[in-house]
Amino acid sequence: MSKFDHLDLDGHLLRLLLAVVEAGSVTGAAQRLGVTQSAVSHLLDKLRTITGDPLFVKSGRGIVATARAEELAAEARSLLRQLQHFAHSGDFDPARCLTTFTIAANDFQRDLLLPALAARLRLSAPGVALRIIPSAIPRLDMLRNDECQLVISPRPPDGADIVQKRLFEDQYRVFYDTSVRAAPRDEADYLAADHATVVYEPRRSLDLDQHLAAKGLQRRFTVMVPTFSALPAFLRGTPLLATVPGLLVRQTFTGLASCAPPVTCPTMPMYAIWHARYQQDAAHRWLRAQLEAVVAPALAH
Repeated sequence: MSKFDHLDLDGHLLRLLLAVVEAGSVTGAAQRLGVTQSAVSHLLDKLRTITGDPLFVKSGRGIVATARAEELAAEARSLLRQLQHFAHSGDFDPARCLTTFTIAANDFQRDLLLPALAARLRLSAPGVALRIIPSAIPRLDMLRNDECQLVISPRPPDGADIVQKRLFEDQYRVFYDTSVRAAPRDEADYLAADHATVVYEPRRSLDLDQHLAAKGLQRRFTVMVPTFSALPAFLRGTPLLATVPGLLVRQTFTGLASCAPPVTCPTMPMYAIWHARYQQDAAHRWLRAQLEAVVAPALAH
């Protein structure tokens, strides 16, 4: 019988598990935590005994988390936040906080807002780390299982326990390479062209294409990529069109021409989305306020 049980678990062990999972190595976890590799290895052995799982196995020259370790890591993130909330009793001092906030965003939202957010966190909360994961089509379980504490997306998942707040609204623009083609003259010219687009999930179209389909219209796609930042390389030197958020002109779409779509398009609202359990959490309210504070400057550039 193991001499350890669940009461031997503490925040340090949970943080260690997350560090090894996220760093993908004992060395990386030790550097992140500021301890020796032998200390990490010793505590991992204790965790293995408590959980009855190897947690990490060799893969090539490194290690990978077992399925059980990945499951426990998701639970550990939630438990650590509960411990932090218990310790602070609703008070929050960003200058003294030591935690990691995980935000899910696609490359458009990430590059537009999150560098400025990270800069604000470095100034007012140097102990806070920002972890960014891809959002694609946001899933309810991302928030319910605490895979992330905040999602930025134009498509809030539908759930009674999900809270959202509009951050801004963008308009679609058609981007193209003027060395190859002119702007589409009208709806017929636009629909006759070859298009490049972003596809996050098979057989799931963008809001724009759902809007066009409702009017009996359809674009012809010859290039489909997983991120907005991949599109410009396929536009340059080709007659392809890409209809994307207009604010992308400030990112990787610089140097390409753009025009208003010659078809009626929906607007693109952008939301901050979180789980209801964080609605009154002091740290989360502070994070949301920091995110909202960078929106106006980002749109003004």
